[in-house]
Amino acid sequence: MADIVGAIFGAFSCICGTPTCNCIDQHRNFNDDVDELRRKLDSLTSQKQYIESRIQVAEARGGQMVGQQVQEWLKQAQEINVDVRAFLEDVQGVKWCKHACLDKRVCRKIDVVKDMLEKGSFPEGLFIERAPAHGNTIPTENLVGEISTEEEIRGYLMGDEVGMIGVCGIGGVGKTTIMKNLHNDLQRETRFEKVIWVTVSHPLNVFELQKKIAGAMYTRLPEDAEVMMRAAALMEIMRREKFVLILDDVWQKFTLKEVGIPDPNAQKGCKVVVTSRSIEVCSYLCCKIVKVQPLSQEESLKLFLDTVGDDILQVTGLEDILKLIVEECAGLPLAIVVIAASMRGVDDVNVWRNALTELRERVEGVNDWDDQIFQRLRFSFDRLDRLDIKKCFLYCSLFREDYEFSRMELIEGWIDDGLIDIDDLGSRQKAYDRGHALLDKLVKNCLIQKGRVCRLPRVCDVFKMHDVVRDMAIRSIGPEFGYMVKELRRVANARGWAEDFRKLSLMAIYISELPAGLSLKCPSLSTLILSDNHISEIPKSFFEDMGTLKILDLSRTDIETLPDSICDLENLSVLRLTGCQRLKCLPFLGKLRALKKLDLRGAGIKVVPQGMEILESLEYLNLFCRNLKDIPTGILPKLSSLQYLTVCYLEGTSLKIDSEEVARLKKLEILECRLDGLHELNSFVRSFKNFQSLTAYGLVVGSGPWKNDMPRITDEKFSYDWSDYGSCLQIKRWLEINRPKIGGECMVMLPDNLEDLQITCMQYRTSRSLNKMVLLENATELRRCRISDFEGIECVVQLDSSSSPSLSCPVLDKLEWLFINNLSDLCVLVRVVGVPTPPRVFSNLKELYINSCREMRKLLPLELLQALQNLEKIQVWNCTKMEEIIASSDSDASSSNKFTFTFPKLRKLDLGHLPKLKSICSAKGVMIYDSIEEIKINTCPELKKNPFQHLLDNGQLSPPPRLTAIKIHKSSKGWWESLEWDHPDAKNLLQPYLKYYI
Repeated sequence: MADIVGAIFGAFSCICGTPTCNCIDQHRNFNDDVDELRRKLDSLTSQKQYIESRIQVAEARGGQMVGQQVQEWLKQAQEINVDVRAFLEDVQGVKWCKHACLDKRVCRKIDVVKDMLEKGSFPEGLFIERAPAHGNTIPTENLVGEISTEEEIRGYLMGDEVGMIGVCGIGGVGKTTIMKNLHNDLQRETRFEKVIWVTVSHPLNVFELQKKIAGAMYTRLPEDAEVMMRAAALMEIMRREKFVLILDDVWQKFTLKEVGIPDPNAQKGCKVVVTSRSIEVCSYLCCKIVKVQPLSQEESLKLFLDTVGDDILQVTGLEDILKLIVEECAGLPLAIVVIAASMRGVDDVNVWRNALTELRERVEGVNDWDDQIFQRLRFSFDRLDRLDIKKCFLYCSLFREDYEFSRMELIEGWIDDGLIDIDDLGSRQKAYDRGHALLDKLVKNCLIQKGRVCRLPRVCDVFKMHDVVRDMAIRSIGPEFGYMVKELRRVANARGWAEDFRKLSLMAIYISELPAGLSLKCPSLSTLILSDNHISEIPKSFFEDMGTLKILDLSRTDIETLPDSICDLENLSVLRLTGCQRLKCLPFLGKLRALKKLDLRGAGIKVVPQGMEILESLEYLNLFCRNLKDIPTGILPKLSSLQYLTVCYLEGTSLKIDSEEVARLKKLEILECRLDGLHELNSFVRSFKNFQSLTAYGLVVGSGPWKNDMPRITDEKFSYDWSDYGSCLQIKRWLEINRPKIGGECMVMLPDNLEDLQITCMQYRTSRSLNKMVLLENATELRRCRISDFEGIECVVQLDSSSSPSLSCPVLDKLEWLFINNLSDLCVLVRVVGVPTPPRVFSNLKELYINSCREMRKLLPLELLQALQNLEKIQVWNCTKMEEIIASSDSDASSSNKFTFTFPKLRKLDLGHLPKLKSICSAKGVMIYDSIEEIKINTCPELKKNPFQHLLDNGQLSPPPRLTAIKIHKSSKGWWESLEWDHPDAKNLLQPYLKYYI
């Protein structure tokens, strides 16, 4: 009827001079736009619900905190939701004559909703690490000999007379180790609200120093403001709290005011500690000087033996030689550790005697302390038994001072540089294996330091060179290596001295511009690293005299375009543009026939570079680019040498990949990509037969974001990617299904060597059990599984007469980690129908997490316990109907006999917000958990019976032998006091283990 009226009005408007077609078009456009607005609003609602569910999980698990931007987004999304829904109700049934003017308002609201959807992708993640009260613990070594110095510094920190402390000493004497230990100790003190650690290094850059301090205080300063304005803002922030600020490795003079650090002498309760090799720097800052002295002979010998191994003293005739070698280390902890590590495993007295001779010859006649340290450390470098290991070690000096590199970042660098030859080894995986072995050898020789950094949900490895070791490496580089590392303020200063060098690193030297017309004139240069600088433009002439250049690294710069002259670098084999977010396009790359690696991870490009299809030598292609719209059909099959392929799989991107084209890449070893829905996934699994040939893959199916609980490739420095995450867990093949298009599919097919599966936000009602709708039987290597926000599932596994004779689900035989969240219909984990034999399911399960499963009443039935002998951790939160963790069967419940069960490896039990929980195990059960280390309980008001005690075989009451803590939320203090105890002494025995947390 509305269309008829519209047509009549159109005829009338023709008389008035308005074209009929315009009116009809406006009417149709209005209806289409309203429908589009509804679709966008539904997407926004879905995104909001998903984020809220992720927050709920994070709060249950602890350790994560919602970022301020996420909180603001949720608030704005709710306001927009209310506003738009009210608007849609108002326009419903409005007269068609008003459609033209209303359509503009509809379009504006569409833009608002689209903008909120884009902002809701949060490429840096929803969460930040929830900091301890005073800061994060820093990995450190045991103190040897510096105890008195540490106590002196501690006295100044705890007293009121000294605000500025300067810890001075030669390189390698242990200044940083002392302060790391003090930093960790100070976190346990209530005197200070913030304990901040910042590595300053050389050259000093005030802007970067301000950024580091602000970051340590979980805040940000305006990027576009002047240094003094930032200093004023930082000063205001720091004045609010009592802090200890430790500035490690300061080389240059500066004032606290220019950075924005309050004067600790004027602001009572605050301290600033500076570590430096220069007493002059500390005096300039008006510090109380504390000198760190070398170790005594006795202390040196202890540290040496701790590193090389005490059993070395069992070698006849070695003790006297060893003591003389320790003397040659001059009491320097760094030299002692490095030299001892280089001699580890040597039991030939002749070799030790020769080592002593070499050390003496190296330092004989050398008076300068720095030269002596160099000679001692160089001894360890020279003892590396192969040239390739030496070259790999020297390569690390190309990173800036104090740079923490990831395992895969370093190994990829070695491959790019030709230090690890893929062609010789035969595959990229073998090259990675070789890289891991080389890196571990350097770590064992103490030439590379290994640390740990939190990248939820796991802690991953990071590596760095001690600054003194790095100095040694730079000085050790000779003509046979061809490296040069130069720290400059302006690249223009490089003219003249760079002509003979083959490798040049100008990483993070704060270059803001390359002068027009600049040419470095480096005819022999093969490697140029300009990463981590604020370069926005590269002159056309810059590459004129670099015809031999093979590796060009412009990662994390501000470049917007590349000059066409880059295409004349016909020998270029590696082009790294990681994190160049302002880079919108690249010139024609067809002339770069030697190019083997093109890394555009995090770049801002919108289209595939022209000429890429000609690059037949390309082995590594990373197109993890949010703005990339399309890969034209036919390009991928032409890249026949590809071994590594990543195509953007971020939320909000429409970029997909053709599985049939990928299947034609016969040399492919590593793949990451996004698929649209289940139909595409199943087709991919069917058409891509060589999953076994892939050493690693990551597939995202659907519209949801990539793993928010994993380290993100899109973090600020782009240093951590999924490969490093996989290295931590030894997980190489993962699949995430997140809000997928169903497309009529009745089953979900999985690759047969899948290791990590995540299914989120899925409505798929073909069956009530997960293993009946997802072909888990194919994924026999599955080790980690996460199921979240999945409607319709009543059990994870259902075993019936059609199951295998052994009644074990083969896919779950290797499962180690199971996380189940917000499955509203879940009743049981395993359901056995019509089969009397207990199932052997979850036999390798180590960690079990259950959250927000509102229909579950009993977690683990007795029949399942015999398979759970490897379980190490159980966490159950927010299950409002949960009554028992361990439940007996109906037959056991009716029997008067008690049953005993054992968790031989259970270390942690974490129960929270379980309002109906009455017991951890049935009244007929006796739970034996001798391995338990920690029990944590929060808001379980109906749990009246003491869940902690257990009886030894002799019948005497005793706490579990490995128990270290019973953690109770502070709000549950009254609950603890009201517990019912079977034995009058039980409470007193357990009281020493009690710890309250907030």
